[in-house]
Amino acid sequence: MVGVMTLRVYAGSNKKMLNMLILEILKEYTDAEHRLTQQEIIDLLYHNYGAECDRRSIRNNIQSLKDMGYEIYTERGCYLMERDFDDAELRLLIDSVLFSKNISVAQSQRLIEKIKSLGNRYFSAKVNHISNLPELHHADNKQAMIVLDTLNDAIEAKRKVRFVYSQYGIDFKLHPKRPEPYIVSPYQLVANNGRYYLIGNYDKYDNISHYRVDHITSITMLDEPAKPKNKIKEFVQGFSLPKHMAEHIYMYSGESVAVKFVADIGLMNELVDWFGRNFKVEEEDSNKILVTVTCNENAMFHWALQYGQRIEVKAPQDLRDRIKAAIECMVSKYREENI
Repeated sequence: MVGVMTLRVYAGSNKKMLNMLILEILKEYTDAEHRLTQQEIIDLLYHNYGAECDRRSIRNNIQSLKDMGYEIYTERGCYLMERDFDDAELRLLIDSVLFSKNISVAQSQRLIEKIKSLGNRYFSAKVNHISNLPELHHADNKQAMIVLDTLNDAIEAKRKVRFVYSQYGIDFKLHPKRPEPYIVSPYQLVANNGRYYLIGNYDKYDNISHYRVDHITSITMLDEPAKPKNKIKEFVQGFSLPKHMAEHIYMYSGESVAVKFVADIGLMNELVDWFGRNFKVEEEDSNKILVTVTCNENAMFHWALQYGQRIEVKAPQDLRDRIKAAIECMVSKYREENI
């Protein structure tokens, strides 16, 4: 939005700027439920910008704005009908920031205030109650926005990055996972489960790896070119981002395998939420279905434990054995004699 002081200068020196002043007033003060008369616009022009005009000037300038393509309703008062963002779109943007796990609380609050400024004063009043919810979890990494910016630049420039990769300690603070930094060729940024991940190649290997952006600190874009994609086996095999995301539901790195499991038919909603529509379903009986899906094996191991009461993995056998061993381990921990 144009600054008030800037518009005051324009208003005092150039009457040709009157249509801009009127447009700012319509943006700030009007919507379908809040309309302004010509006299009210005249009063606001003088009060806000020190600009003086008459009703004829208001009428002519509003017509000029309409000729320029602005949708302004002029029956029974004036209001701006179409905006860059309507209230529902702004609320969606605010919710996206509010529930993002990638940025700090302070960054979240600043972004929300900027988004609120894109609406009129009535929208801002409607969302004041959601501008600060400190109980929601946000990233502790205050460098997250810098990291995102650097990664975007490196991907565009096709250059490697060096960074420290961190993990949480028992003090609830991020600590370097190892002393030496990671050297990675960055290829793609993706959002999954409310977090940003970098899809890249760790310099020592020829496969794809994933890194949580909010765990990256001390990032530097290097002069060295990124490793060509034709040197990465997943890209050589024909990389598809939607397929990759469907197969890596927890963003674990590693091979994907064909998995067969029997599930309750009532689990279909969860299956679509997790795997999209990239799986095969065969009816076992009225209550059970046989599902075949290609998925990262480590991710499927944890997913199967999460839904263990409603599914049974049939294949591959080594995954089935791994799940069985985990269940037996858990059972041993919950025996009465351990209390």
